[in-house]
Amino acid sequence: MENKEAGFSPELTAFILEWKDKPGNLIMLLHRIQEEYGFIPRSAAETLARMIDLPLAKIYGVVTFYHFFKTSKPGKNRIAICLGTACYLKGSQDLIDEARDLLNIEGDEVTDDGLFSIDAVRCIGCCGLAPVLQVGNEVFGKVQKDQIAEIIAKFRT
Repeated sequence: MENKEAGFSPELTAFILEWKDKPGNLIMLLHRIQEEYGFIPRSAAETLARMIDLPLAKIYGVVTFYHFFKTSKPGKNRIAICLGTACYLKGSQDLIDEARDLLNIEGDEVTDDGLFSIDAVRCIGCCGLAPVLQVGNEVFGKVQKDQIAEIIAKFRT
């Protein structure tokens, strides 16, 4: 069965089959795949293309257009740093630079131990707390550059 190739769970397979013929289904399906894996593995995109009879290029067009979707496995602790207007004006680029320096990674890299990755995001939705960063489900507001090391240390275990 085609779901074995990508290792889809029975729940994910059922979800795809349920949404297969609904208009505007692709983003919903990609969100669910990313929820399952933490990113969109190529094998999952290929299997999805076959299951919903859509060209792989169209799927990758959507995946690469939306910043939310990832094509490589993120670190165990994904640090999302907001670059929306309010956060940017209050110094969020400095937070990104500091986090990258402390973790010794660039761009979409993952730390050697697999614990951390950094994503510059457009909005976390907490503009009143700018600058904001999020690790997992925990949001940190009014973050100063000198607090980054302490925040990272909290998630090292």
